[in-house]
Amino acid sequence: MNNCDYAASLTALAIAIAKGKTDPEIIFLSRLFAQLSASLSLLGTQNPCRIKEEEEK
Repeated sequence: MNNCDYAASLTALAIAIAKGKTDPEIIFLSRLFAQLSASLSLLGTQNPCRIKEEEEK
C-alpha cells in the first residue's frame, strides 16, 4: 500500500464509523482515537511494560 491507499482507507473507515452517529458522538470518538494514538505513540517510543519486564530479568 502506498500513502494514497492508506489515506483513502482511513477516510473510508472514518466515514463508516461516523455513519449514523450524532455530532457529539463523532467528536467523542475523535477524541477517544486521538488519545489512543498518543498512547500508542508513547508506548512505541518508551514502553513502560517492556522496561519493567527487562528490569525483572
